[in-house]
Amino acid sequence: MRALVSVSDKRGVVEFATALKELGWEIIATGGTMTTLRAAGLEITNISDVTGFPEICEGRVKTLHPKVHGGLLARRDSADHMAQLAENGIETIDMVCVNLYPFEATIAKEGVTMEDAVENIDIGGPSMLRSAAKNFASVSVVCDPNDYETVLAEIRAEGNTKPETRLKLSAKAYTHTALYDSHIATYMRKAAGLDEKLFLSFDAIQTLRYGENPHQQAKFYRSNNEVAYSVAYAKQLGGKELSYNNIQDANAALSIVREFDEPFCVGLKHMNPCGAAVGKDLKEAWVKAYEADKVSIYGGIVAMNRPLTAEVATLMKPIFLEIVMAPAFEPEALEVLASKKNLRLLEVKMNGQKEPQPQYVGVAGGLLVQDADVNCLEVVADMCVTERKPSAEELVDMNFGWRVVKHVKSNAIVVVKDGATLGVGAGQMNRVGSAEIALNQAKAAGATEGLVLASDGFLPFDDTVELASKYGVVAIVQPGGSIRDEDAIKKANEKGITMLFTGMRHFKH
Repeated sequence: MRALVSVSDKRGVVEFATALKELGWEIIATGGTMTTLRAAGLEITNISDVTGFPEICEGRVKTLHPKVHGGLLARRDSADHMAQLAENGIETIDMVCVNLYPFEATIAKEGVTMEDAVENIDIGGPSMLRSAAKNFASVSVVCDPNDYETVLAEIRAEGNTKPETRLKLSAKAYTHTALYDSHIATYMRKAAGLDEKLFLSFDAIQTLRYGENPHQQAKFYRSNNEVAYSVAYAKQLGGKELSYNNIQDANAALSIVREFDEPFCVGLKHMNPCGAAVGKDLKEAWVKAYEADKVSIYGGIVAMNRPLTAEVATLMKPIFLEIVMAPAFEPEALEVLASKKNLRLLEVKMNGQKEPQPQYVGVAGGLLVQDADVNCLEVVADMCVTERKPSAEELVDMNFGWRVVKHVKSNAIVVVKDGATLGVGAGQMNRVGSAEIALNQAKAAGATEGLVLASDGFLPFDDTVELASKYGVVAIVQPGGSIRDEDAIKKANEKGITMLFTGMRHFKH
């Protein structure tokens, strides 16, 4: 039995090759792999001794030869195939152990050139993998070091791998080459300015109990590249397994958290914030966020941008929550929450790039792709369009409300004061309906003066301004852009309300 070994990822390859030698296999190797194995004291056959041809073009050509691919592709149950091998002095190759040049890692490096990228495009490796995978009836193809032990165990037990194992290995090999080619194609297409094709690569990390509802099946997939504020890359420190809806809500909460640098806390329910606040420290932020809506936070999710302390954990403990997310958890905080066996605690990376990432939304028979809405203009006094100008305190609250309202389902209205939400109106079919919900919440909380209102889209009529004036709103921030902007401005001037136009909309459907 003969195995051809040529790997870029050399984890475990010496032990694997050593075990194969002990089982009576001949090992053929190329370049760097051969050097590594011989340095370990193994007797290895050089690929050039098999092909009768030297490696040429700086190693670009070494395995593209009939004595390699004939030995892999020939059907062992075909008399004609085997006769042709004999006539041409070709021996069969029974295993290929290959993984590919690190193209993806290369292009991820800062300042990588096209020349560097091209030199890390593997040609012979994918060819061998595909040849071996095609002939899985007789050939084992191993591209993942994690499969070494399975392969060795079966050879020890039965003299060769099982047919069903070779089929799985074949599927993995084709997946390996398909992903590899997709990375190359994506890189080259971007360089060439082509964008009519989209290649996506995600790995399954969890089979969920069910999807949005119990009758729906679901899985959770993760991208290959880690990003900040990602539930997919979070470390779970305690609690039950995440559900489909948990993951959706956690993602929405983290999107809000990334807006703030000062101590911040948000409670979230059904992908909408029910209470959000900034504070001088995490304790103050939590207390303000909780006080904003004590009812809706029941069974909700909490996310914060500071390590969870024992003091704040103690305040949270009596409340039924599904998930708590933070960049870190103090050991004492974990002890406080240890008795809440079902509470999911997620440690989330909250530093790194904030540039837009692609956002994918499936529709029947299609896929919508856009940059995530991570940009948010600073609200400044120059944006004022009314006679009454904003105070410094109102500008602070308008910036806070503006960063929160972009994460509320449209039509969205948020009412805030002193760095905390007092009312959230989400997802209504008209904007005044959302305003009524938010303003009534603020009134129920006893807030009736000095309020700031933020709207994710423009106010199409003056009715929202009229309503806001009756509930103690003194400042409104909105995108502007309606054909009836003047009506809203006129009403604001009439009621003595400050109004600012940002010029940027933040719909969230």
